[in-house]
Amino acid sequence: MKVEIFNQTYNVAAGDDEDRVRKLAEYVDARMREVSEATRTVDSVKVAVLAALNIADEMFVLQQKQDEIQGPLRKRVEKCVQMVERALEQSN
Repeated sequence: MKVEIFNQTYNVAAGDDEDRVRKLAEYVDARMREVSEATRTVDSVKVAVLAALNIADEMFVLQQKQDEIQGPLRKRVEKCVQMVERALEQSN
């Protein structure tokens, strides 16, 4: 399939998920346009690198939030498993 990002057309293998690829391309395009407007830069390579840094930052923030949630949740699950194991041992 073809997608357009920052006025450039790319052929992308999308498999069965063309809608997802289209949404990803739209997101990258929007981020590049935001960077271009904010920096008044038209050099597509510079804009792409700065947009990639912004997207990577978003990903790191989300990963950090996920880790903050999963840590305590994992401990609670482990504690529940231990309680179930103890209860099963006592019932035998």
